[in-house]
This record gives sequence, structure tokens and C-alpha cells, in this order.
Amino acid sequence: MHRREFTQGAWVLAVAGLWWPAGAQAAVRESDAAQGVRAALERGASAAVALLGRTDGFLANDKVRIGLPGGLEKAAKLLRATGQGRRVDELVTAMNRAAENAVSQARPLLVAAVRSLSVEDALRIVQGGETSVTEFFSAKTREPLGKQFLPVVTQATAKVGLADRYNAVAGQAAGLGLVKGEDANIQQFVTRRALDGLFTMIGEEEKKIRADPMATGSAILKKVFGR
Repeated sequence: MHRREFTQGAWVLAVAGLWWPAGAQAAVRESDAAQGVRAALERGASAAVALLGRTDGFLANDKVRIGLPGGLEKAAKLLRATGQGRRVDELVTAMNRAAENAVSQARPLLVAAVRSLSVEDALRIVQGGETSVTEFFSAKTREPLGKQFLPVVTQATAKVGLADRYNAVAGQAAGLGLVKGEDANIQQFVTRRALDGLFTMIGEEEKKIRADPMATGSAILKKVFGR
């Protein structure tokens, strides 16, 4: 790496608070910073997948649990009041199980994104706010993960007879303005919400690492993100 590029990188890290003099000790190198960011990304992604990609990973987590959208949720309350709550619960459970199944398969794609991280990407993440890691993942993986998730979700929801009924009812509700058009298809709806949930939990893991890198037990994360 040219000296000018190295000096600029060091200045960026200094501004970000992740490069500091240590007396006679060597400062954190740019390569260490990139390695630390990669470690943070992989750790956060793996933790989020492990948390969500299991039974009740979505269903029992209020932060990401997938419920019925818009006007359908109001209709569901009416169904519950008339003793048909079990059917609603079956559909909601099926949607969340589909998301759990899809997310369980996300790790390879997320890890591939981590391994493609350049030093320049790392510096941008270091300069960014406390969700810059999550934003990186979203930009790199949302589209390919969506393509990967959709057939998994489609297969899972096809097992529930109410899925077709959801699409029919949601389509009518969308025509009345009670549901967003993008939410009128259960497969598309669950795929989007699964992705939203995954990135939400990656963001939670990112905040933990930034707040307390020492707790990770990772030497490189302590070196780069520690204070």
C-alpha cells in the first residue's frame, strides 16, 4: 500500500476514534482495522442467524415477530372474537416458521459478503454510525437473500391451506386500500419481513459489539473497537 494511502487511512481511523497513539507501542494498523471489521461482521451475522433461524426465533421474538399486515390484523381480531382464532394463529405461526426456515440458510451468503470486504469498505464502516455494519449487509445481501428466501417461504407457506386464502383476501383488501399492494402476497410479504428481521438482529449484535468489544473474547475486536 502506498504511503499516501496508508496515511489517509490512518487519519480516517483517527477521526473515527479507532486509531490512537500508544506511546512507544505500534498503533492499530489499517489491516488490523479491516480484520476487526470483518470479524465484527461475521460475528454479528452468525449470531443473528443462530438466534432467528431456529424454532420460535421469529415467533417468540417481539422485535421481529411477523404478524398480519394493516387491515388484515383488524379482521383477525374480528375472527378471534367469533371463535376462529385458531385459524389465524395457524397462519401467523406458518409465516414465522417460514421466516425461521429461510433465515437458517442465510449464513453462507452473509459470510461471502464479509470475505469480499475491502479495506475501503472497512474504513467506511468504521466512519459510519452504530448501524453501518447492518447497512453494509443490507446493501450487499438483501437482493440475493430475497431471491434465496422466496422459494423457501413459498414452499413453507404452501403447506398451509390458509396461504391461498390470505392472498385472495389480501388482494381484495389491497383494492380497498386496507393493505399495501406489496403486502397482498403472503410469500413476498414474509420474505420481506424475514429480511427485515434478519437485519434488525444483525443491528442488535452490532450495537453490542461496539458497546463492549471486550465481552466478545476476540483479540482483534478488542484491539480495533476497544477503548
